[in-house]
Amino acid sequence: MLYRGLAPISRALLALILGANLLTCGASANAQTTLPTLGDGSDLTTSAERRLGDRIIRELYRDPDYIDDPVLSEYVQSIWQPLMSAARNRGELSPELDERFAWEILLGRDRTVNAFALPGGYLGVHLGLIGVVTTRDELASVLAHELSHVTQRHISRLITQQSKQTPLLLGAMILGALAASKNPGATQALVVGGQALAMQNQLNFSREMEREADRIGYGLMAPAGFATQGFVSMFDKLQRANRLNDNGSWPYLRSHPLTTERMADMQSRIAPGTPAATSATSAMLEHAMVAARARVLSNPGVDALRQWVAEPQSTGFAGQPVARRAAALYAAALGSSQLRDAPGARIAAKKLDELVLQDAAAHRLAQLLHAEIELAAGDADAALSALPAGNATTRRPELGLRTQALLRTGRVAQGTGALQTWVATHARDAAAWQWLATAWQAQNQPLRAIRAEAEAHAARYDYAAAVDRFKAGQDVARRGGAAADHIEASIIDTRLRAVELLLREQTAER
Repeated sequence: MLYRGLAPISRALLALILGANLLTCGASANAQTTLPTLGDGSDLTTSAERRLGDRIIRELYRDPDYIDDPVLSEYVQSIWQPLMSAARNRGELSPELDERFAWEILLGRDRTVNAFALPGGYLGVHLGLIGVVTTRDELASVLAHELSHVTQRHISRLITQQSKQTPLLLGAMILGALAASKNPGATQALVVGGQALAMQNQLNFSREMEREADRIGYGLMAPAGFATQGFVSMFDKLQRANRLNDNGSWPYLRSHPLTTERMADMQSRIAPGTPAATSATSAMLEHAMVAARARVLSNPGVDALRQWVAEPQSTGFAGQPVARRAAALYAAALGSSQLRDAPGARIAAKKLDELVLQDAAAHRLAQLLHAEIELAAGDADAALSALPAGNATTRRPELGLRTQALLRTGRVAQGTGALQTWVATHARDAAAWQWLATAWQAQNQPLRAIRAEAEAHAARYDYAAAVDRFKAGQDVARRGGAAADHIEASIIDTRLRAVELLLREQTAER
Protein backbone atom coordinates (compact mmCIF):
# COMPACT_ATOMS: atom_id res chain seq x y z
CA MET A 1 0.00 0.00 0.00
CA LEU A 2 1.48 3.33 0.92
CA TYR A 3 3.83 1.43 3.16
CA ARG A 4 7.14 -0.27 2.43
CA GLY A 5 8.00 -3.82 3.37
CA LEU A 6 4.76 -5.59 2.48
CA ALA A 7 6.37 -8.86 1.48
CA PRO A 8 6.74 -10.35 5.00
CA ILE A 9 3.06 -9.87 5.84
CA SER A 10 0.86 -12.94 5.78
CA ARG A 11 -1.25 -13.50 2.70
CA ALA A 12 -4.49 -12.70 4.44
CA LEU A 13 -3.27 -9.47 5.97
CA LEU A 14 -1.60 -8.50 2.72
CA ALA A 15 -4.87 -9.05 0.91
CA LEU A 16 -6.67 -6.85 3.39
CA ILE A 17 -4.11 -4.10 2.89
CA LEU A 18 -4.63 -4.24 -0.83
CA GLY A 19 -8.13 -3.11 -0.25
CA ALA A 20 -10.26 -6.21 0.11
CA ASN A 21 -10.98 -5.60 -3.55
CA LEU A 22 -9.63 -8.96 -4.45
CA LEU A 23 -10.80 -11.22 -1.67
CA THR A 24 -13.65 -13.55 -0.95
CA CYS A 25 -14.34 -16.42 1.41
CA GLY A 26 -13.01 -19.80 0.43
CA ALA A 27 -15.32 -21.50 2.90
CA SER A 28 -19.02 -20.94 3.32
CA ALA A 29 -20.00 -18.45 6.00
CA ASN A 30 -23.22 -16.90 7.14
CA ALA A 31 -23.37 -13.12 7.24
CA GLN A 32 -23.43 -11.66 10.70
CA THR A 33 -26.96 -10.57 11.37
CA THR A 34 -25.93 -7.41 13.17
CA LEU A 35 -24.07 -5.96 10.19
CA PRO A 36 -25.56 -2.85 8.60
CA THR A 37 -27.58 -3.89 5.58
CA LEU A 38 -28.34 -2.66 2.11
CA GLY A 39 -31.43 -3.73 0.21
CA ASP A 40 -31.57 -7.52 0.49
CA GLY A 41 -29.77 -7.55 3.83
CA SER A 42 -26.55 -8.99 2.45
CA ASP A 43 -24.32 -5.93 2.11
CA LEU A 44 -22.95 -3.11 4.20
CA THR A 45 -24.66 0.19 3.72
CA THR A 46 -22.72 2.69 1.68
CA SER A 47 -22.47 4.91 4.77
CA ALA A 48 -20.94 2.12 6.85
CA GLU A 49 -18.43 1.32 4.14
CA ARG A 50 -17.49 4.99 3.80
CA ARG A 51 -16.93 5.29 7.56
CA LEU A 52 -14.68 2.24 7.48
CA GLY A 53 -12.71 3.77 4.62
CA ASP A 54 -12.42 7.09 6.45
CA ARG A 55 -10.97 5.33 9.47
CA ILE A 56 -8.30 3.61 7.40
CA ILE A 57 -7.45 6.62 5.28
CA ARG A 58 -6.81 8.84 8.30
CA GLU A 59 -3.83 6.66 9.10
CA LEU A 60 -2.56 6.59 5.54
CA TYR A 61 -2.50 10.37 5.34
CA ARG A 62 -0.10 10.34 8.28
CA ASP A 63 2.28 7.82 6.77
CA PRO A 64 5.62 9.23 5.58
CA ASP A 65 5.29 7.32 2.31
CA TYR A 66 2.16 9.26 1.39
CA ILE A 67 3.03 11.89 -1.22
CA ASP A 68 0.96 14.76 -2.52
CA ASP A 69 2.82 15.72 -5.68
CA PRO A 70 0.72 18.15 -7.74
CA VAL A 71 2.22 17.10 -11.09
CA LEU A 72 1.70 13.37 -10.58
CA SER A 73 -1.69 13.84 -8.92
CA GLU A 74 -2.92 15.98 -11.80
CA TYR A 75 -1.77 13.41 -14.35
CA VAL A 76 -3.45 10.52 -12.55
CA GLN A 77 -6.64 12.60 -12.22
CA SER A 78 -6.56 13.30 -15.96
CA ILE A 79 -6.97 9.54 -16.44
CA TRP A 80 -9.22 8.89 -13.46
CA GLN A 81 -11.90 11.51 -14.16
CA PRO A 82 -12.75 10.28 -17.70
CA LEU A 83 -13.09 6.76 -16.30
CA MET A 84 -15.44 8.06 -13.61
CA SER A 85 -17.52 9.87 -16.24
CA ALA A 86 -17.68 6.72 -18.36
CA ALA A 87 -18.81 4.69 -15.34
CA ARG A 88 -21.60 7.21 -14.69
CA ASN A 89 -22.73 7.29 -18.29
CA ARG A 90 -22.78 3.49 -18.57
CA GLY A 91 -24.71 3.10 -15.32
CA GLU A 92 -21.88 1.26 -13.56
CA LEU A 93 -21.56 4.01 -10.96
CA SER A 94 -24.87 4.52 -9.20
CA PRO A 95 -25.93 7.98 -8.01
CA GLU A 96 -25.84 6.75 -4.41
CA LEU A 97 -22.23 5.57 -4.61
CA ASP A 98 -21.26 8.66 -6.58
CA GLU A 99 -22.58 10.89 -3.82
CA ARG A 100 -21.57 8.97 -0.72
CA PHE A 101 -18.13 7.64 -1.55
CA ALA A 102 -14.95 9.71 -1.39
CA TRP A 103 -13.46 8.90 -4.82
CA GLU A 104 -10.03 10.02 -3.70
CA ILE A 105 -6.72 8.69 -5.03
CA LEU A 106 -3.67 8.62 -2.78
CA LEU A 107 -0.15 8.28 -4.13
CA GLY A 108 2.44 6.22 -2.28
CA ARG A 109 6.17 6.85 -2.51
CA ASP A 110 6.78 3.12 -2.95
CA ARG A 111 8.82 1.58 -5.77
CA THR A 112 6.76 -1.60 -5.85
CA VAL A 113 4.26 -2.05 -8.68
CA ASN A 114 0.88 -1.85 -7.01
CA ALA A 115 -2.56 -0.25 -6.94
CA PHE A 116 -5.49 -0.97 -4.65
CA ALA A 117 -8.97 0.01 -3.61
CA LEU A 118 -10.14 0.55 -0.05
CA PRO A 119 -13.63 0.78 1.45
CA GLY A 120 -15.52 3.97 0.77
CA GLY A 121 -14.15 4.75 -2.69
CA TYR A 122 -10.53 5.39 -1.80
CA LEU A 123 -7.90 4.21 -4.23
CA GLY A 124 -4.14 4.11 -3.97
CA VAL A 125 -1.40 4.03 -6.58
CA HIS A 126 2.26 3.37 -5.94
CA LEU A 127 4.77 5.48 -7.81
CA GLY A 128 6.34 2.19 -8.84
CA LEU A 129 3.30 1.45 -10.98
CA ILE A 130 3.34 4.85 -12.67
CA GLY A 131 7.03 4.45 -13.33
CA VAL A 132 6.73 1.05 -15.01
CA VAL A 133 3.70 1.42 -17.30
CA THR A 134 4.64 2.61 -20.76
CA THR A 135 1.40 4.30 -21.87
CA ARG A 136 -1.58 6.18 -20.47
CA ASP A 137 -3.74 3.28 -21.65
CA GLU A 138 -1.94 0.77 -19.43
CA LEU A 139 -2.33 2.98 -16.38
CA ALA A 140 -5.97 3.56 -17.33
CA SER A 141 -6.56 -0.20 -17.46
CA VAL A 142 -5.36 -0.60 -13.86
CA LEU A 143 -7.46 2.32 -12.61
CA ALA A 144 -10.51 1.07 -14.52
CA HIS A 145 -10.09 -2.35 -12.95
CA GLU A 146 -9.83 -0.92 -9.42
CA LEU A 147 -12.73 1.47 -10.03
CA SER A 148 -14.88 -1.50 -11.06
CA HIS A 149 -14.07 -3.31 -7.83
CA VAL A 150 -15.59 -0.35 -6.00
CA THR A 151 -18.62 0.22 -8.22
CA GLN A 152 -19.52 -3.48 -8.00
CA ARG A 153 -19.31 -3.38 -4.18
CA HIS A 154 -16.74 -6.17 -4.04
CA ILE A 155 -15.36 -4.83 -0.76
CA SER A 156 -18.81 -4.78 0.78
CA ARG A 157 -19.50 -8.31 -0.46
CA LEU A 158 -16.29 -9.53 1.12
CA ILE A 159 -17.00 -7.94 4.49
CA THR A 160 -20.54 -9.30 4.50
CA GLN A 161 -19.24 -12.82 3.98
CA GLN A 162 -17.17 -12.71 7.14
CA SER A 163 -19.23 -14.47 9.78
CA LYS A 164 -17.20 -13.27 12.77
CA GLN A 165 -15.62 -9.99 11.71
CA THR A 166 -17.44 -6.71 12.14
CA PRO A 167 -16.50 -3.84 9.82
CA LEU A 168 -14.70 -1.94 12.57
CA LEU A 169 -12.71 -5.05 13.55
CA LEU A 170 -11.73 -5.52 9.93
CA GLY A 171 -10.58 -1.91 9.88
CA ALA A 172 -8.54 -2.47 13.03
CA MET A 173 -6.86 -5.50 11.49
CA ILE A 174 -6.05 -3.59 8.33
CA LEU A 175 -4.41 -0.88 10.39
CA GLY A 176 -2.60 -3.51 12.44
CA ALA A 177 -1.24 -5.05 9.26
CA LEU A 178 -0.11 -1.64 8.08
CA ALA A 179 1.77 -1.11 11.32
CA ALA A 180 3.29 -4.57 11.00
CA SER A 181 4.54 -3.69 7.53
CA LYS A 182 6.85 -1.20 9.21
CA ASN A 183 8.09 -3.87 11.61
CA PRO A 184 7.41 -7.41 10.32
CA GLY A 185 8.46 -8.87 13.65
CA ALA A 186 5.54 -7.13 15.34
CA THR A 187 2.85 -8.95 13.36
CA GLN A 188 2.05 -11.52 16.04
CA ALA A 189 1.82 -8.82 18.70
CA LEU A 190 -0.80 -6.95 16.69
CA VAL A 191 -3.23 -9.81 16.20
CA VAL A 192 -4.73 -11.72 19.10
CA GLY A 193 -6.82 -14.80 19.64
CA GLY A 194 -5.72 -16.46 16.41
CA GLN A 195 -7.73 -13.98 14.32
CA ALA A 196 -5.02 -13.60 11.69
CA LEU A 197 -4.75 -17.37 11.28
CA ALA A 198 -8.52 -17.70 11.03
CA MET A 199 -8.67 -15.05 8.34
CA GLN A 200 -5.82 -16.66 6.48
CA ASN A 201 -7.74 -19.91 6.43
CA GLN A 202 -10.95 -18.21 5.29
CA LEU A 203 -9.81 -15.71 2.69
CA ASN A 204 -8.89 -16.50 -0.86
CA PHE A 205 -8.67 -14.48 -4.01
CA SER A 206 -11.96 -14.38 -5.90
CA ARG A 207 -11.52 -15.19 -9.56
CA GLU A 208 -15.10 -14.22 -10.21
CA MET A 209 -14.58 -10.75 -8.77
CA GLU A 210 -11.41 -10.33 -10.80
CA ARG A 211 -13.15 -11.36 -14.03
CA GLU A 212 -16.04 -9.01 -13.26
CA ALA A 213 -13.66 -6.10 -12.64
CA ASP A 214 -11.81 -6.95 -15.86
CA ARG A 215 -14.99 -7.04 -17.91
CA ILE A 216 -16.50 -3.85 -16.54
CA GLY A 217 -13.18 -2.02 -16.48
CA TYR A 218 -12.56 -2.98 -20.09
CA GLY A 219 -15.94 -1.54 -21.01
CA LEU A 220 -14.97 1.82 -19.52
CA MET A 221 -11.80 2.22 -21.58
CA ALA A 222 -13.10 3.26 -25.01
CA PRO A 223 -15.90 5.55 -23.69
CA ALA A 224 -13.28 7.27 -21.52
CA GLY A 225 -11.02 7.85 -24.52
CA PHE A 226 -8.42 5.14 -23.92
CA ALA A 227 -7.30 2.31 -26.18
CA THR A 228 -8.71 -1.04 -25.04
CA GLN A 229 -5.42 -2.67 -26.02
CA GLY A 230 -4.05 -1.13 -22.84
CA PHE A 231 -5.70 -3.94 -20.90
CA VAL A 232 -4.00 -6.60 -23.02
CA SER A 233 -0.58 -4.96 -22.99
CA MET A 234 -0.79 -4.53 -19.21
CA PHE A 235 -1.63 -8.21 -18.85
CA ASP A 236 1.35 -9.06 -21.04
CA LYS A 237 3.57 -6.91 -18.82
CA LEU A 238 2.23 -8.59 -15.69
CA GLN A 239 2.66 -12.04 -17.20
CA ARG A 240 6.32 -11.36 -18.01
CA ALA A 241 6.89 -9.97 -14.53
CA ASN A 242 5.21 -12.99 -12.97
CA ARG A 243 8.18 -15.13 -13.96
CA LEU A 244 10.49 -12.89 -11.94
CA ASN A 245 8.24 -12.08 -9.02
CA ASP A 246 10.34 -13.56 -6.25
CA ASN A 247 11.51 -10.26 -4.80
CA GLY A 248 8.08 -8.84 -3.95
CA SER A 249 8.42 -5.89 -6.30
CA TRP A 250 5.09 -6.62 -8.00
CA PRO A 251 2.49 -6.87 -5.19
CA TYR A 252 -0.20 -6.30 -7.80
CA LEU A 253 0.50 -9.82 -9.06
CA ARG A 254 -0.02 -11.31 -5.62
CA SER A 255 -3.26 -9.44 -5.16
CA HIS A 256 -4.52 -9.93 -8.74
CA PRO A 257 -3.23 -13.39 -9.72
CA LEU A 258 -3.24 -13.89 -13.46
CA THR A 259 -5.12 -16.82 -14.91
CA THR A 260 -5.25 -18.06 -18.47
CA GLU A 261 -9.01 -17.46 -18.43
CA ARG A 262 -8.61 -13.78 -17.51
CA MET A 263 -5.95 -13.15 -20.13
CA ALA A 264 -7.86 -15.03 -22.81
CA ASP A 265 -11.04 -13.13 -21.96
CA MET A 266 -9.35 -9.75 -22.43
CA GLN A 267 -7.62 -10.82 -25.64
CA SER A 268 -10.86 -12.18 -27.08
CA ARG A 269 -12.57 -8.82 -26.60
CA ILE A 270 -10.23 -7.21 -29.12
CA ALA A 271 -11.89 -7.61 -32.50
CA PRO A 272 -9.81 -9.62 -35.00
CA GLY A 273 -7.82 -7.38 -37.30
CA THR A 274 -7.81 -4.45 -34.88
CA PRO A 275 -4.47 -2.70 -35.30
CA ALA A 276 -2.22 -2.42 -32.29
CA ALA A 277 -2.76 0.74 -30.31
CA THR A 278 -0.31 3.51 -31.03
CA SER A 279 -0.25 6.48 -28.70
CA ALA A 280 0.13 9.92 -30.19
CA THR A 281 3.59 11.37 -29.84
CA SER A 282 2.18 14.00 -27.49
CA ALA A 283 0.73 11.39 -25.14
CA MET A 284 3.92 9.35 -25.32
CA LEU A 285 6.12 12.30 -24.42
CA GLU A 286 3.94 13.45 -21.56
CA HIS A 287 3.61 9.97 -20.11
CA ALA A 288 7.34 9.26 -20.45
CA MET A 289 8.15 12.41 -18.50
CA VAL A 290 5.56 11.70 -15.80
CA ALA A 291 6.85 8.13 -15.46
CA ALA A 292 10.38 9.49 -15.09
CA ARG A 293 9.19 11.84 -12.34
CA ALA A 294 7.53 8.94 -10.52
CA ARG A 295 10.74 6.92 -10.63
CA VAL A 296 12.81 9.77 -9.22
CA LEU A 297 10.34 10.71 -6.47
CA SER A 298 10.04 7.11 -5.28
CA ASN A 299 13.36 7.64 -3.46
CA PRO A 300 15.52 5.19 -5.44
CA GLY A 301 18.76 6.18 -3.71
CA VAL A 302 21.79 8.27 -4.58
CA ASP A 303 23.35 5.65 -6.85
CA ALA A 304 20.24 5.43 -9.02
CA LEU A 305 20.00 9.22 -9.22
CA ARG A 306 23.59 9.41 -10.41
CA GLN A 307 22.94 6.80 -13.07
CA TRP A 308 19.98 8.78 -14.38
CA VAL A 309 22.03 11.96 -14.35
CA ALA A 310 24.69 10.25 -16.45
CA GLU A 311 22.35 8.59 -18.97
CA PRO A 312 22.02 11.58 -21.38
CA GLN A 313 25.81 11.51 -21.77
CA SER A 314 25.88 7.81 -22.69
CA THR A 315 26.95 6.55 -26.09
CA GLY A 316 24.07 6.24 -28.53
CA PHE A 317 21.71 8.44 -26.52
CA ALA A 318 20.99 10.71 -29.50
CA GLY A 319 19.72 7.75 -31.52
CA GLN A 320 17.12 6.67 -28.98
CA PRO A 321 13.38 7.33 -29.51
CA VAL A 322 12.28 10.83 -28.59
CA ALA A 323 10.11 9.64 -25.68
CA ARG A 324 13.05 7.74 -24.19
CA ARG A 325 15.29 10.79 -24.50
CA ALA A 326 12.65 13.05 -22.94
CA ALA A 327 12.28 10.67 -19.98
CA ALA A 328 16.06 10.44 -19.52
CA LEU A 329 16.52 14.20 -19.62
CA TYR A 330 13.64 14.75 -17.20
CA ALA A 331 15.09 12.21 -14.75
CA ALA A 332 18.56 13.72 -15.15
CA ALA A 333 17.30 17.25 -14.44
CA LEU A 334 15.17 16.31 -11.45
CA GLY A 335 17.82 13.92 -10.16
CA SER A 336 20.50 16.61 -10.39
CA SER A 337 18.24 18.99 -8.48
CA GLN A 338 17.75 16.41 -5.73
CA LEU A 339 21.52 15.93 -5.62
CA ARG A 340 21.77 19.74 -5.19
CA ASP A 341 23.54 20.16 -8.50
CA ALA A 342 21.65 23.22 -9.77
CA PRO A 343 23.94 23.89 -12.78
CA GLY A 344 23.63 20.28 -13.95
CA ALA A 345 19.86 20.37 -13.46
CA ARG A 346 19.57 23.55 -15.53
CA ILE A 347 21.61 22.06 -18.38
CA ALA A 348 19.45 18.93 -18.56
CA ALA A 349 16.25 20.98 -18.24
CA LYS A 350 17.32 23.25 -21.10
CA LYS A 351 17.98 20.25 -23.37
CA LEU A 352 14.63 18.79 -22.39
CA ASP A 353 12.84 22.05 -23.17
CA GLU A 354 14.43 22.19 -26.63
CA LEU A 355 13.47 18.56 -27.31
CA VAL A 356 9.77 18.93 -26.44
CA LEU A 357 9.25 22.56 -27.47
CA GLN A 358 6.67 21.71 -30.14
CA ASP A 359 4.54 19.57 -27.84
CA ALA A 360 2.27 21.67 -25.61
CA ALA A 361 1.67 19.14 -22.82
CA ALA A 362 5.28 18.01 -22.64
CA HIS A 363 6.58 21.57 -22.87
CA ARG A 364 4.41 22.57 -19.93
CA LEU A 365 5.91 19.76 -17.85
CA ALA A 366 9.38 20.94 -18.82
CA GLN A 367 8.55 24.49 -17.74
CA LEU A 368 7.17 23.27 -14.40
CA LEU A 369 10.35 21.27 -13.89
CA HIS A 370 12.46 24.33 -14.68
CA ALA A 371 10.52 26.37 -12.09
CA GLU A 372 10.92 23.58 -9.54
CA ILE A 373 14.68 23.47 -10.13
CA GLU A 374 15.04 27.24 -9.72
CA LEU A 375 12.97 27.20 -6.56
CA ALA A 376 15.15 24.43 -5.11
CA ALA A 377 18.22 26.46 -6.07
CA GLY A 378 16.88 29.48 -4.18
CA ASP A 379 16.09 31.73 -7.16
CA ALA A 380 12.39 32.48 -6.65
CA ASP A 381 12.27 35.18 -9.33
CA ALA A 382 13.65 32.77 -11.93
CA ALA A 383 11.08 30.21 -10.82
CA LEU A 384 8.26 32.69 -11.39
CA SER A 385 9.62 33.53 -14.83
CA ALA A 386 9.83 29.85 -15.76
CA LEU A 387 6.21 29.03 -14.91
CA PRO A 388 3.92 28.36 -17.89
CA ALA A 389 1.94 31.41 -18.94
CA GLY A 390 -1.83 31.42 -18.52
CA ASN A 391 -2.16 28.64 -15.93
CA ALA A 392 -0.65 30.30 -12.87
CA THR A 393 -3.91 30.50 -10.92
CA THR A 394 -6.06 27.79 -12.50
CA ARG A 395 -3.96 24.63 -12.38
CA ARG A 396 -2.71 23.09 -9.19
CA PRO A 397 0.99 22.51 -10.04
CA GLU A 398 1.41 26.11 -11.17
CA LEU A 399 -0.56 27.40 -8.18
CA GLY A 400 1.65 25.57 -5.70
CA LEU A 401 4.95 26.60 -7.27
CA ARG A 402 3.79 30.20 -7.68
CA THR A 403 2.72 30.42 -4.05
CA GLN A 404 6.06 29.09 -2.82
CA ALA A 405 7.98 31.50 -5.06
CA LEU A 406 5.88 34.51 -4.00
CA LEU A 407 6.41 33.63 -0.36
CA ARG A 408 10.16 33.74 -0.86
CA THR A 409 10.06 37.06 -2.67
CA GLY A 410 7.83 38.70 -0.07
CA ARG A 411 5.02 39.23 -2.58
CA VAL A 412 2.69 36.52 -1.31
CA ALA A 413 -0.27 38.93 -1.26
CA GLN A 414 -0.34 38.63 -5.04
CA GLY A 415 -1.22 34.94 -4.77
CA THR A 416 -3.67 34.89 -1.87
CA GLY A 417 -6.75 35.61 -3.99
CA ALA A 418 -6.01 32.68 -6.30
CA LEU A 419 -5.60 30.35 -3.34
CA GLN A 420 -8.90 31.48 -1.83
CA THR A 421 -10.65 30.86 -5.12
CA TRP A 422 -9.07 27.42 -5.36
CA VAL A 423 -10.07 26.19 -1.89
CA ALA A 424 -13.58 27.51 -2.43
CA THR A 425 -14.02 24.91 -5.17
CA HIS A 426 -11.58 22.29 -3.82
CA ALA A 427 -12.47 22.24 -0.14
CA ARG A 428 -10.77 18.88 0.48
CA ASP A 429 -7.39 20.02 -0.87
CA ALA A 430 -5.40 19.89 2.36
CA ALA A 431 -2.17 21.06 0.73
CA ALA A 432 -3.85 24.14 -0.74
CA TRP A 433 -5.30 25.01 2.67
CA GLN A 434 -1.80 24.72 4.12
CA TRP A 435 -0.40 26.97 1.38
CA LEU A 436 -3.11 29.48 2.24
CA ALA A 437 -2.31 29.25 5.96
CA THR A 438 1.33 30.05 5.26
CA ALA A 439 0.33 32.93 3.00
CA TRP A 440 -1.95 34.45 5.63
CA GLN A 441 0.69 34.06 8.32
CA ALA A 442 3.21 35.87 6.14
CA GLN A 443 0.72 38.75 5.83
CA ASN A 444 0.23 38.97 9.60
CA GLN A 445 -3.31 37.59 9.45
CA PRO A 446 -3.15 35.03 12.30
CA LEU A 447 -6.89 34.39 12.55
CA ARG A 448 -7.21 33.50 8.89
CA ALA A 449 -4.03 31.45 9.06
CA ILE A 450 -5.35 29.42 11.99
CA ARG A 451 -8.64 28.78 10.22
CA ALA A 452 -6.80 27.57 7.10
CA GLU A 453 -4.66 25.24 9.24
CA ALA A 454 -7.81 23.82 10.80
CA GLU A 455 -9.36 23.23 7.38
CA ALA A 456 -6.20 21.42 6.28
CA HIS A 457 -6.52 19.02 9.23
CA ALA A 458 -10.22 18.51 8.58
CA ALA A 459 -9.55 17.71 4.91
CA ARG A 460 -7.46 14.76 6.05
CA TYR A 461 -10.03 13.61 8.62
CA ASP A 462 -7.91 14.64 11.59
CA TYR A 463 -10.88 16.20 13.32
CA ALA A 464 -9.23 16.36 16.75
CA ALA A 465 -6.44 18.57 15.39
CA ALA A 466 -8.97 20.64 13.44
CA VAL A 467 -11.05 21.27 16.57
CA ASP A 468 -7.92 22.29 18.43
CA ARG A 469 -7.02 24.85 15.77
CA PHE A 470 -10.57 26.22 15.50
CA LYS A 471 -10.62 26.73 19.30
CA ALA A 472 -7.27 28.48 19.04
CA GLY A 473 -8.89 30.73 16.45
CA GLN A 474 -11.69 31.56 18.87
CA ASP A 475 -9.10 32.55 21.46
CA VAL A 476 -7.33 34.81 18.99
CA ALA A 477 -10.65 36.40 17.97
CA ARG A 478 -11.57 37.12 21.61
CA ARG A 479 -8.21 38.75 22.28
CA GLY A 480 -8.53 40.85 19.13
CA GLY A 481 -11.31 42.99 20.61
CA ALA A 482 -12.80 45.61 18.32
CA ALA A 483 -10.08 45.02 15.73
CA ALA A 484 -11.02 41.37 15.31
CA ASP A 485 -12.23 40.04 11.95
CA HIS A 486 -15.82 39.31 12.95
CA ILE A 487 -16.71 37.59 9.68
CA GLU A 488 -13.78 35.21 9.99
CA ALA A 489 -14.58 34.64 13.67
CA SER A 490 -18.17 33.76 12.74
CA ILE A 491 -16.95 31.28 10.14
CA ILE A 492 -14.68 29.68 12.73
CA ASP A 493 -17.57 29.32 15.22
CA THR A 494 -19.74 27.65 12.59
CA ARG A 495 -17.00 25.32 11.35
CA LEU A 496 -16.05 24.40 14.92
CA ARG A 497 -19.56 23.15 15.67
CA ALA A 498 -19.64 21.12 12.47
CA VAL A 499 -16.23 19.53 13.03
CA GLU A 500 -16.95 18.83 16.71
CA LEU A 501 -19.94 16.77 15.56
CA LEU A 502 -17.72 14.85 13.14
CA LEU A 503 -15.20 14.29 15.93
CA ARG A 504 -17.86 12.88 18.25
CA GLU A 505 -18.95 10.46 15.54
CA GLN A 506 -15.33 9.53 14.91
CA THR A 507 -14.70 8.94 18.62
CA ALA A 508 -17.87 6.84 18.97
CA GLU A 509 -16.69 4.56 16.15
CA ARG A 510 -13.49 3.83 18.03
